[in-house]
Amino acid sequence: MSLRNIIIHPDPRLKKVCAPVSDITPDLRKLADDMLETMYDAPGIGLAAPQVGELKRLIVMDCVKEEGAALRPMALFNPEVTWVSEETNIYDEGCLSIPDQYADVERPAEVRVAWTDWDGNRREEQFDGLWATCVQHEIDHLNGKLFIDYLKPLRRQMITRKMVKLKRERARM
Repeated sequence: MSLRNIIIHPDPRLKKVCAPVSDITPDLRKLADDMLETMYDAPGIGLAAPQVGELKRLIVMDCVKEEGAALRPMALFNPEVTWVSEETNIYDEGCLSIPDQYADVERPAEVRVAWTDWDGNRREEQFDGLWATCVQHEIDHLNGKLFIDYLKPLRRQMITRKMVKLKRERARM
């Protein structure tokens, strides 16, 4: 496994719709492993393939945050939301591609998601709480949408300007 560079907004790759994955190849499993390692190292709870420059419909996540609890790394190939609750939750969301910026985003409180797992099996699971927010956030990435796209234009522009400045500063290092 190896760490991947996380793309920082603004970047055109983060606004593209990703292509479906046809077969779960060894290269795709390696990408998922690399993404999990990168996500844990960041540290984060979710990461989508376009955030590491791969325009493929793949997300990884692990929302276990309790001290001493067993990790639950998940790789979801071609994830799709098949049901959403009417009830909503608001979470203070952040993103590894928009470091140190957070904002309240309202999303369905529960979602059912279908995907293909590491072994090529179709799976479906219902998520709630932080897991529901995370899976929706990461699937948005596969559709070229960022959490700041839910914000008012002025706030979105302010965050984007901060990211442009951050990228300039990092380029000088």
